[in-house]
Order: sequence, then C-alpha cells, then structure tokens
Amino acid sequence: MNNLPKFRIHFRLSIIITVALIVLILTTGIFIIVFTTSMNSARNNMNTLFIEIGARAQEKIENQMNMLMRTASMGAAIEDFDEEISGTGINHSSIVFMKQCLDQHELIYSVYYGKENGNFIQLIKTNGNPDIIQTHNAPDATMYILRSIVDIAGTRVQHWTFLDSGWSVLDQQDETTPDYDPRERPWYSTSLSVGKTMISEAYLFNSLQQLGITASKQMVTGTGVFGVDMTLQDLNNFMEEGKPSENGGLFLIDQQDRILAATPELMTLFKSEFVPLCRTPDLLQNFLEGNKYLNNEEYLSSQTVWNDGTDNLIQIVILSPLSDFTKYLIDMRAKIILFSTILLTVLLGFSIIILRKLTAILFSLADDAERVKQFDFTGEIPMDSFFIEIHKLAEGFHHMKQTIGERTEELESAKKKLEKIVELGIAMASEKDVNRLVELILLGSKELSNSDGGSVYLKNSTENLLDFKIVLNDTLGFIQGGTSGTPITLPSVPLLNPDGSPNHHNVVTHCFHTGETVNIEDAYNNDFFDFSGTKKFDEGNNYVSHSFLTIPLKPRGGEVLGALQLINAKDINNGSNISFSTEIQRFVEALSASAATSLYNRDLLETQHKLFDSMIEFTAGAIDAKSRYTGGHCSRVPKIALMLSEEAHKLKEGPLADFQLNNPDDWRELRIGAWLHDCGKMTSPEFVVDKATKLETITNRIHEIRTRFEILLRDAEIDSLKLKINGIDSRKADLQYSKREEELQKDFKFIAECNSGDKFIEAEDIERIKKIGAQNWIRHFDDKLGLSWEELSRISTGNAPDGPAVENLLSDKPEHLIKRDFDLVSDYTEYNLELPEYLYNRGEIYNLTIPRGTLTPEERFKINEHVIQTITMLENLPLPDSMKKVPQYAGTHHEAMNGKGYPRGLTSAELSIPARIMAIADIFEALTASDRPYKKIKTLSECIRILYFFKKDEHIDPHLFDLFLTSGIYKKYADEFLKPEQIDEVDITEYTG
Repeated sequence: MNNLPKFRIHFRLSIIITVALIVLILTTGIFIIVFTTSMNSARNNMNTLFIEIGARAQEKIENQMNMLMRTASMGAAIEDFDEEISGTGINHSSIVFMKQCLDQHELIYSVYYGKENGNFIQLIKTNGNPDIIQTHNAPDATMYILRSIVDIAGTRVQHWTFLDSGWSVLDQQDETTPDYDPRERPWYSTSLSVGKTMISEAYLFNSLQQLGITASKQMVTGTGVFGVDMTLQDLNNFMEEGKPSENGGLFLIDQQDRILAATPELMTLFKSEFVPLCRTPDLLQNFLEGNKYLNNEEYLSSQTVWNDGTDNLIQIVILSPLSDFTKYLIDMRAKIILFSTILLTVLLGFSIIILRKLTAILFSLADDAERVKQFDFTGEIPMDSFFIEIHKLAEGFHHMKQTIGERTEELESAKKKLEKIVELGIAMASEKDVNRLVELILLGSKELSNSDGGSVYLKNSTENLLDFKIVLNDTLGFIQGGTSGTPITLPSVPLLNPDGSPNHHNVVTHCFHTGETVNIEDAYNNDFFDFSGTKKFDEGNNYVSHSFLTIPLKPRGGEVLGALQLINAKDINNGSNISFSTEIQRFVEALSASAATSLYNRDLLETQHKLFDSMIEFTAGAIDAKSRYTGGHCSRVPKIALMLSEEAHKLKEGPLADFQLNNPDDWRELRIGAWLHDCGKMTSPEFVVDKATKLETITNRIHEIRTRFEILLRDAEIDSLKLKINGIDSRKADLQYSKREEELQKDFKFIAECNSGDKFIEAEDIERIKKIGAQNWIRHFDDKLGLSWEELSRISTGNAPDGPAVENLLSDKPEHLIKRDFDLVSDYTEYNLELPEYLYNRGEIYNLTIPRGTLTPEERFKINEHVIQTITMLENLPLPDSMKKVPQYAGTHHEAMNGKGYPRGLTSAELSIPARIMAIADIFEALTASDRPYKKIKTLSECIRILYFFKKDEHIDPHLFDLFLTSGIYKKYADEFLKPEQIDEVDITEYTG
C-alpha cells in the first residue's frame, strides 16, 4: 500500500450526504407541518360554520313552529267561536280572526274550525297562486276562499265562496252531501284525545302541491277543534341562502326518514330527484351512519335535531366537500411540491457529479471482489479516491484479499479433512460388522493424522480388560485383527490394578478411565506413564515409538467403549517423526466421536435385535402354552421353514434357482414371519381351540343332558310306583318301567356317541336326534337364577314360566345364539372367508348334528380367523423396511397354489417362495403332531402320503415338496420331534417327480 499516490485534499463523503439529507428532510418536514396545520384549521373552520348554520336552521324551524302553535292556541281560546255555523259562514264570529291570521303570517295557508256536530268552516288565502285557484275552479282574481259545511234540514251542504282582496264576493258554489267530515280527520280526533296543541307530520297540500304541516287544538268550549295549516316554503328559501359552500347543502329529514327539503345542488351528488317526502337515499343513509366519503370524495357533515317534545322531529343535515375549503391549500401544496422538485433536481445533479467520482473506484473494487469470489487473488490495487471513506475501503480491501488468500489454503486443507470425516462417518454408520468397523476407524484416523501406525481397543464385555481389535504399523508392515484374517497375539490390557484400583499407569487405560484425550510428544521423555513394554517392542523390532495420540471412544452422553491410539505422526514434507498438533487432535477427536457412536449404535441395535427376537419367541411360546393340544407348534414350524429355505437357497438351477436370501436381514425377516405365523391365535378362545366334543364349551354339556335323562328315568320309576299304589298289576308296572329304562339307555348312548367328533352324522341320525330331543321333562326351578348379566340379556322374554315348566329334552333356544358385538362385514371384505351370521351357536341339536368333527361353522370361522388377526396385528406394527414382508410370510400359511386357500384366496402367481414354504411347514407340523384332540397319531409315512395328496391337489408347491423329501428335511425333523413309534420308512420315490 506504500505505492498508493498521495492526496492533498480529502473530502468526507458522509458530510456531503448528510448536508443533502438535512436539506431534503427540512424541506419535506416544513411542507408536511404547514400542510397539516392548514388542513386542521380548515376542518375546524368548517365545523364552526356547520354549527352556526345548524343553529340558525333550528331557530328558523323553532320560530315557525311556535308561530303556528300560538295561532292554533289563540283560535282555540276564543269562546265566541262557539257560535253555530250557518249558510256560507261569511258572517261567523271567527272570520275576522281567521283573516287576520292569514294576512299577518304569509306562511299560513288556511285557518279552519270543525264542530262536534260535523259543521265546518275554513278560510284559505290564495295569494294569487294559480295552482290554488285552478284546483278550486275559482275566478282569477280570487284572494280568499271561504268554505263551510252545514246541516240544512238533515242534508249536509258544502258552500264555496270566492272573495277578492277587498273581501267582495266574486263567485259562490254549493255542493250537497260532501265526502269531507272534519270529525274523521286525524287533526280533529288527535286533538280531542291529546287535549293540547298538537302538530301533525309534514304532508303535501293537495291544493298547493307544497309541503306543509297542521297545528290544532280543542276549543276551550269543548264543542270543536281549531286548526291552522302552514307551508314549509320559507324553509326551502332559507336552505338556499344558508348553503355552507359552493358545492355543499342542507337536508331536512323527518322522523320517518323522509326528505322534507334539500338544496338543489345535492341532487347531482346523490343522483336523485328530491321530491317532497321521498325516502332518504341509501347513499345518504350510509354517509349518516359513519361513512366519510361520497363518490370517492371526502365530505364533512353536521347534524342538528328539532323536536316538539313529542314524536315529531326534524333532522337538519349539513354537508360539504372538503375540497370547497381546501382549494387554496391544494394550490399551496402544488407550489411547495414544485419548489421541492427544483431543489431535488439540484441535489440530484450534484449527486450525479459525486457518483461519477465514486463509480470508477467502486467498479474497480467490484471487479477485484469478483476475482476474490472465484478465489483469484491476482489483480492490481484499486485506484485511490479523494473521498476518505473510499480511500480507506481500497486500503482495507487489499489487506483483506491477502488474508483471505492465506486462510483459503488452510480452509482447503480443513475441508478435505472434514470431507474425509463425513465420508468415514457415513461408512461407519452403515457398517454392521465389528471387524470392518474398527478397521475403518483406524485407517481413517491414520489418514487424517498422517501417522505411521495405531490400534483400536474395546472393553471386554465380561472382564475388566481392554482387548485389541486391530493393530497395524506401516513401517514394520505389521497388521493383526480387523479383516486381515490374522489373529491378535498381543495380550489384553487390564483396566484394574491387582488391588482393584483403576489402572492409570498405562496410557490407554488412563484414557479409558478419565475419558480424556492424551497427547504425548515423546514417549521416551515421559515419566507419568509406563512405556516399558513399548520400549521393549521397539528394541526387538528396530523401531522408535515417538509421539502418541490416545483418544477415548465415547459416544455423546454414553460410557467409554474403548480407545483409539495413533503412533508417530509424520511430517508431510520429509516423513520425519513429529508430534500430533492440536489441530490434528481436534479432527481425530471428531472422527473418534463419530466412530464411538457407530460402535454404540451397532451394540444397541444388536441388543435390540436380541430383545425383539426373544420377545417374539416368548410370544410364540405363550401361544403354544395356551393350549396343550397345540403346544410347540409355533416353535416347530420355524425350524421346518428355515431348513427348507436353506436348501432352496442353495439351488443354482431349476424352478427355485432364483430364490435367494441375500443378507442377514432377509433371513431374519423370514424367521420372524415363521415365529409369528400363528400370533393371531392369541384371540382364539381356548374352549374353541381345545373343543374335544360337540357339546363342549368350557365344560362338556353332555353331563347336563345326562341329568335330564336321569330325571326322565326317575319320572318313569315314580309313575311305576304310582301304578302299584293305585292297585295296578305290579308285573305290568315293572314291565312298563323296564321298557322305558331300556329306551332311555339306548337314546342316551346314541346321543353320547353323536357327541364324539369321530361320529359321522347321517340324515337318519339327525332325525333320531330331533325325535329324542322332542321328549318332554318338567323343570321345577327358575332357570334364570344364578346367571350372569350377559346370559340374562340373551334369554327371550317369551320363555316358559319360572317353574314348573315343560321343556324339551334337547333344544336350540334363542339364548344359544350369541350375536357379534360389532359388524365385521366392512373389515373382512378383502378376505374370502364366509362370515357366519352369529358369533356362536350353542344350540344342543345344532351342535350334536355337526356332520364331521366337533366344530360348528361359527367355531370353524373363529379358528380360521386367527390368520386374519395375525395379518391385522402385524400390519399395525411399525415394522422397519427390513421387516415389511413379515405380515406376508406370517399371513399366507393357509393359502393354496390353486387359489382355494384362505384368508385371501391367493393364487400361485401371488404367493412368494417363502409364503409357499410356510404352507408346507405348517401342514407338515400339524400332520406329525401327536397331541391334537381331533385326530389320532399318524406315522411319518402317513403324513408324507397326506402331504403328497396336497401336492396332487395343487394345494402346495410341488417343487418345494420334492425338495423337502430329497433333501432329507422330513427325516431330520422326525428324528428330533416325532415319537419313536411314529417314525417308519418312507419311499420318497413314490412321491417325487
């Protein structure tokens, strides 16, 4: 950096940028403050104006309403008006007051008086309004219209009198039976009920087509009601004069949300024609409920309400666009923006000049940074800048590039070592053979440390010793243990001293006990550890053991498993002995930790396998122990299956040549499948599996039936004695008794024979059983006593009485039918086993008439169901990938090559070789077993012959059957498991081929 050119003047870029930012921030801040303050002021002025306009409008309405109510109250208070109305009414005492009211108050449209007898008088002032004149067909000069309704001789007559401004009569019209009756009008009836001056809701006067309201009050005399009509025209004029702004306006809205009056300019805004009493537009309603915008423009509003103390009210709404009051602010904002734009333009130009000065140096630095990114540390130093910051940046970048170059070489070396550690870690994690594993550990550590030799020690599992597992030395060409095939001759190292204390004299045992790494630079200058054996070895082999690195093999959080020891680190350049550096020690420690974890995982996996296998054998043993009739089946089937699999695996030609179990996991998978092939029998009830007679459940029910026969025989004896007591010939009575006894003895003997599984039941046997069962006996005791709740729930309410009751000797009762607790149809759809309707049928006749064997269809399904349970149980286990075929191997031992097996009816194409082997093993074990209650013991030749029939019927694989015989497996199994009397000669030539 001493070659960089010198500069006389340096500017700080930060100061220039700071000044520009301050100017920009101040300008922007002033603009925002001024504009915000002005907007707030405008809003405040608008609010004040709206309040004033609302107050004036409220005052205007208040004055007019008060005038109207005063007029109505004054008229109702004049007692002279009680005078009866007659004729045209022009001379009535109320006319003078009515005319004064119309002349004094321009907004009053008419004044009238209605009496309780239906007479009515009204004075209307036209003010020259052509609409009023035309509506009443009055002469053009009409100024007043006098209307009266009187009863003349029982006929109601309405008189219309048209008067000019001088009160001269211009015309007169009469009508009979008019349809107007003041007593039926709301102003009349309401005033009578209220008792005070009342104001009506606004409505449209028919004659004037203008909005108006009515004030009325009951006369003090109580004979009628006085009323006054007033137009709201003056409010319309006031609203036009009281507009808050050019585009603003007012609304008058009554209590029914009807428009009483509106400023004309608002029609365009709401796109509505505001005819009197029209409904408030939805847009205005939404605005009044809180929306601040109309047609995407912000509006300000104010609301004031006038009410007369009752339900009548008028809402005064004032609104105006904000822009009417902020136009000058918008203009000011435009000017400020223009000024700011000019200022920014000047600053931008100045910035461009500065940036041009910066661009060259920054581009140069960027190019150099790109070269560094590609690990290219060549290139010239970037040129200097008159900015201090850029000058220091260039200088710092140069030093950084030099440092990165140096560190890159170090990182590359570390990277290779880390890659090696990762590579070895992956290899060790997948290695299961301990000899290969310790060899990988030692060779990898030697390569990382560039050492001459080393050894791996593992703790003896039974004694307090560290055993050598591998020892090697490149210089001496020496290797023992590992995969070398050369046994280790070096003695194990004792972990304890003769007195039982830990051995810390040997560096390896010290490392084991402390769990700490020991790095010795020179063994010949170390007095702490005993290297006498090492020195003796060196002397005998002309070798020098210089540096030692001993590292404990300890998995994270576990106990020390052993130790790794490296000898004589070598200099990469000249190959001389050097000490192990701290950096190398860390890399080897990392590898040792990974190696220890692999060793620990291997031991743990092996332990888990042993535990799992023991649990499986334990489960199979429990199933065998569950029934004395199937004892040993689960443990003997795997022996046959594995022996046959081993023979099939050896074949190199023929149909079975492709069958190979290539690794220990495949063999273990087959072995576990064989051990668990009947695990579903855990769900099979013992009384079904062990059922020795047809009537047997938990006990043999033949004893209950025999008791009934005893009752019938006892009844026969009683009948005989009764005959003798009654004087009947005793010889005849004895003969009758003997005949009955003989009949019962024969019947029971027949029933007892049918109860045996060896008895084949024919059609005539069934008829005889039913006939015998139809005999009656008398039960004297309640058969529902002493039962469980489950038995009671099955007894029909229509049974015979508690006792005495006549019952059949044998019967199939409703309570013999046991329903299923749940519906299996949907769960068993994938299986080809026919699902019986009932879980069990314990009917006596039903069971005695079983054609062959001792099992009903329900019990046969329950036994066969064990295969489905086996599949279900195993498929629900979280088996690893290496054991995914266990459910297949265990669940197919009852399948057949011809597709007629169960539970899925698989064909030969769907059955794997292990599945076919399982079928043969299961059948052969069952045939040769000597402890089955349902069959006699068979000889070996009989079993082979029956198995041969399975082959002919395409039930089992013919090739595996031939291999089973030719390999001698059948004979080997018989010698180990069959009774001596079962073993006879078998001529296998009759069955093979």
